[in-house]
Amino acid sequence: MEITDPEFDGYTALAKPGDLGPSSTTSLTWERSKWPLKPDVVLDGGNQAISNDRRFVDPVDELSLLTTYWRPQEKQFVATGETSAATAQAARIAAIIHAGYPALWPETVRALIVDSARWKPEMLTRYPPDEGRPNAEKLLRTFGYGVPDLERALWSARNSLTLIAQSALRPFDRDGSVYKTRDLHLHRLPWPREALEDLGETSVEMRVTLSYFVEPDPARRGEWKSKYRYASHGLWFDVKTARESLRGFRARINRQPREEEAGRRSQGASDSDEWVLGPTLRRVGSLHSDVWQGTAVDLASKDAVAVFPVTGWWRERHHLGRWNAQARYALLVSIHAPEFETDLYTPIATALQVPVIVTT
Repeated sequence: MEITDPEFDGYTALAKPGDLGPSSTTSLTWERSKWPLKPDVVLDGGNQAISNDRRFVDPVDELSLLTTYWRPQEKQFVATGETSAATAQAARIAAIIHAGYPALWPETVRALIVDSARWKPEMLTRYPPDEGRPNAEKLLRTFGYGVPDLERALWSARNSLTLIAQSALRPFDRDGSVYKTRDLHLHRLPWPREALEDLGETSVEMRVTLSYFVEPDPARRGEWKSKYRYASHGLWFDVKTARESLRGFRARINRQPREEEAGRRSQGASDSDEWVLGPTLRRVGSLHSDVWQGTAVDLASKDAVAVFPVTGWWRERHHLGRWNAQARYALLVSIHAPEFETDLYTPIATALQVPVIVTT
């Protein structure tokens, strides 16, 4: 953007459009695999100007956002930027989604915002995710899941090929003096199998987003040496691979919490190479989103998503009386194909007239 203010003659914009803002905060330096991936999303916070000799950096109204002034009797508008501007935009998106769909939970609104987000080309240039998972993690810890799009979020909730499930499970149970994990939810996906198989090798992508809120343990504030001390519980999702049976998928998921608690890597069928982030990276924090990329014929067989608990202080500190608490979550599954004319929406809408069975 050209700067016309004579006070800043010779100054240029410090950051490139679509790239990291000068005052952005990232989690790049946070300890890997323990701290959540932050930020969740990013929004426009304006820019700053730098002098030709690279000695001075200053805020400039022309590179800031315009907003209303809190004392309209003095003036109507004022320039704003940085965290204040970005946070206000995020709050606006959430408020509009909730106003349009008041039955959606806060967990679901957050999931819709993330589902609508995309990385800008400048972000992908900085950390190309197709060059390895370390780059994907840097991308996430710098830009979150990208820039949300309000129209896409509203459209996804109304009439796009996105499935939304709001549910609750009881993560833990007691068997005598032993406390253990309890519920597993298996969501069947009503994909139009014939329509997808007709598309054959057409490239498609499926995005899965799981959103929930944890109950923090105030006594362990900021303590991440143990993953079970701060968060009350964890929820993970996994998707049936194209080459495993539903029975085999259920058996694999049933093993995962026990293997995770024992510190062992989960064994069995896996298509982690077909996901942008993969299971290890996407399971940090309480907001999990990942994109699977493959063919339409393979997607036709990926027709089940499991949501299951992993341990937290609700179970490990059972004397606090929260071991039998309920945990709410929102699950979003959307499919996108850049080029197809096949009607996928109508058969799914028809199928959903019969409730999707959720098993425990």
